[in-house]
Amino acid sequence: MTKSIQSQVAVAVALATITATTVLAEGWQDNAIAPVTNPIFFETPMIQSEVRPLFIYHQLDSGFLGQPIDVRVYAIQLRYALTDRLALIATKDGYVDIGKKGKALNADGWADIAAGLKYALFQSEDKQFIVTPGFTIEVPTGNRDVFQGNGSGELNLFVSAMKGWDNLHLTGTVGGRIPFDGDKENSNIRYSGMLDYFVSKWFIPYVSVNAFTTLGNAEALPFQSEGFDLINFGSSDVSGRTQGAIGGGFRTRILQDLDFGFGYEWGVIGRNDIFKNRYTFDLIWRF
Repeated sequence: MTKSIQSQVAVAVALATITATTVLAEGWQDNAIAPVTNPIFFETPMIQSEVRPLFIYHQLDSGFLGQPIDVRVYAIQLRYALTDRLALIATKDGYVDIGKKGKALNADGWADIAAGLKYALFQSEDKQFIVTPGFTIEVPTGNRDVFQGNGSGELNLFVSAMKGWDNLHLTGTVGGRIPFDGDKENSNIRYSGMLDYFVSKWFIPYVSVNAFTTLGNAEALPFQSEGFDLINFGSSDVSGRTQGAIGGGFRTRILQDLDFGFGYEWGVIGRNDIFKNRYTFDLIWRF
């Protein structure tokens, strides 16, 4: 009888171990988060269906246009998993409000629209690793008053990857903007990184870095800085210049399929006049 009980206990322990291992292997992305900062170009490698409303409050230093400028962006991103590896992504749209009423620069209008696809080329549950290349095409449908609608659009290419160590995750993206009219907009290469740790569903802190290097000069505006992500000025004195920002924040998992995110960034690389600081707030509803 004792041996029978011991055998049953041993079988139960073995089954529990196998089950726990399977859950970890199948669900390592469950505790991972999508980036908050640089929302247009820092694309998560995870393939999910989601709606993501977001708000950005961005401050430019007075050194850029001779006065401090505020930029507010209201947008909604969409992602739809066509398969477990392929997703349709709509990463740029929304409404832009620049400046303050009564100031010299005060404008508002619609942003350009960008959409594309991403594909999980490699994913390993055992190694907790995923690599996802993708692209978006930006169409110049926005208003010139808010530095949109210039040029003939652009192609954005990227490769995103994530490596997990249980509750610790490292996410990175490398990509480039390729304008269809090099006189009106500038091309660049960009790179982003984020390190997050799942403390609990209520608190998932992270640190991030986002930077880009402009590859040439356009002829649209006589600026010595380029737009960070939302805007491509087509500046004429930026070739070889690197601009970047570091940041941090957190996500909280309000519901199983609903995340709230907050991020704060400040410019640290190159000329910081275009990027004094930025606050980003978002919600991600997965379905």
